[in-house]
Amino acid sequence: MTAAFTGVKVLDLSRLLPGPFCSMLLADFGADVVKIEDPNGGDYIRWWPPLLGNNSGFHIVLNRNKRSLTLNLKKQAAKDIFKQLAAEADVVLEGFRPGVMDRLGLGYKQLQAINPRLIYCAVTGYGADGPRAQRAGHDINYLALAGVLSYSGQEGNPTISGVQIADLGGGALYAAFSIAAALFARERLGKGQFIDMAMADGALTWNCLRWGKHLADGIVPTQGDDFLNHGFACYNLYQTRDGRSMSLGALEPQFWRLFCQTVGRPEWNQPNYFEPGPHQKELQQQIADLFASKDQAQWIRVFANADCCCEPVLHLDEAMRDEQILQRNMVVELLHERWGVYRQLGVAPKLSLTPGTIRSHAPELGEHTAAILAEIGVTEGAQEQLRADGVI
Repeated sequence: MTAAFTGVKVLDLSRLLPGPFCSMLLADFGADVVKIEDPNGGDYIRWWPPLLGNNSGFHIVLNRNKRSLTLNLKKQAAKDIFKQLAAEADVVLEGFRPGVMDRLGLGYKQLQAINPRLIYCAVTGYGADGPRAQRAGHDINYLALAGVLSYSGQEGNPTISGVQIADLGGGALYAAFSIAAALFARERLGKGQFIDMAMADGALTWNCLRWGKHLADGIVPTQGDDFLNHGFACYNLYQTRDGRSMSLGALEPQFWRLFCQTVGRPEWNQPNYFEPGPHQKELQQQIADLFASKDQAQWIRVFANADCCCEPVLHLDEAMRDEQILQRNMVVELLHERWGVYRQLGVAPKLSLTPGTIRSHAPELGEHTAAILAEIGVTEGAQEQLRADGVI
């Protein structure tokens, strides 16, 4: 079966997490993603410990299904090669600060003149304009400035999410969606376009529910003030006797009723379970005392046949062994000639006609340089000279 993005060529200049996760999604669905890296080290994430073989585990997960080409874009010969590649490419993806590619002579306007059908996606912290456009930032900063952290966590104690919400949700996913949208638009319009994707912008839109509530009631959200952020007893985390935790999400009346029945506390099933007020703290404490009376494994058995939205908080290694996860092929075993057998995260969207696949391991730095240059007519002799000149 043909993958959804078969025939789409992506030149990926991005590093670390947001851009590589975006291009991984495209690669999983068939795009030919050429990861363009500096010959002197490449993507910084390659070398972050711990290592598996010669590369970081981070690199191995993020850069599957891609090819690696080394180019020193400070050299004119490398710029010429990049332009030659861009002339035939569908997408350029980069994550530099605004203006960097323009100063290299490889910005959108320069490349559009070469290839009007090119889609150019720039993933940045704060976007191409505005007072913070040139300011450095990371996931925690984007979430802080977007207001997300102000109502995350317990009262008076903002928390950092264990996953990078702004990098992945605000940047990578939006960028992948935007690239797909631009490819679709190109089929009708016949030309490419520039995508200005700011992670801070994307993170701001994750406030959609709380902003909608604020529009209606005018109340500024804070920690523990609502039914989805520790404010209600029916939607919370509770520690078990052995120091593990259970997640309770019994929002709807039928789920709450069944939860109360399952734990033998039918008196908790009162209409005010889903109303704000001081009674929520009292109910939370009662439920906390209940969960603290048994180990997590015991509670798993209690709720095994009770469809009331109560599930264990699994450690990552446990999640990777979970029966549901395995049946959905969300963890797959691969065999590398040097690393041996290792487990890779699966492809989340399940397309019936054009499914995504894992076809190759994350590349070594510059692993495909010779093959890619040969594809555009650069001879072996010319490649040797390019290496001698520090271009590749």
